[in-house]
Amino acid sequence: MTAGPALHLLHALSAALVLLADHELAASTLAARAAAAARADPYAVVGTGLGAMSGALHGGASLGAETLMAAARGPDDVPRVVADLLRRGEKVPGFGHLVYRSGDPRATVLLDLVRRAAPKSGQLAVADAVLAEMRQKSLPEPNIDIAIATLAQVAGMVRGAGEAIFAVARTAGWIAHALEAYAGAGPLRPRAVYTGRPAADGP
Repeated sequence: MTAGPALHLLHALSAALVLLADHELAASTLAARAAAAARADPYAVVGTGLGAMSGALHGGASLGAETLMAAARGPDDVPRVVADLLRRGEKVPGFGHLVYRSGDPRATVLLDLVRRAAPKSGQLAVADAVLAEMRQKSLPEPNIDIAIATLAQVAGMVRGAGEAIFAVARTAGWIAHALEAYAGAGPLRPRAVYTGRPAADGP
């Protein structure tokens, strides 16, 4: 008996949780680590990480990618949806990365797993059309957010599920960073130098 699409999608979900567990000092991890270094308890550390992660430029970006794909009536409608975003001067969610300038390898792995799991999915066809449109326009390469959004859409998950996957996965990484920070000397204390307008002379 061969495994069905649902089992393969579960495998893709497991892979996503591993791929997203930790990734250097991304904004949420840095925030969580700063909280842990100040000896916040693990619940507060995770809460701090969730606050930073919810931003549209971090874990919340997968919701933007889900919205992008949901706006297309099908693969043929993707050029219109992408063009509308670009016409408004908006960034196409799920593309470009501060570290991976030539493409996010995590996205490649996850998208390949989703393709193997449900090659005939209509939602996958939309996602592939988005990838093709971005490539044709020589725009930034895909990142993990479009891959998570694709997984969520193909698996029929509720809106916003991609962000939840990101949060569950990254929680393991935050706790690992917290344990390391608890063993450290003390709080992180970056310094800042004021470079603004000089104070006026006189009283």
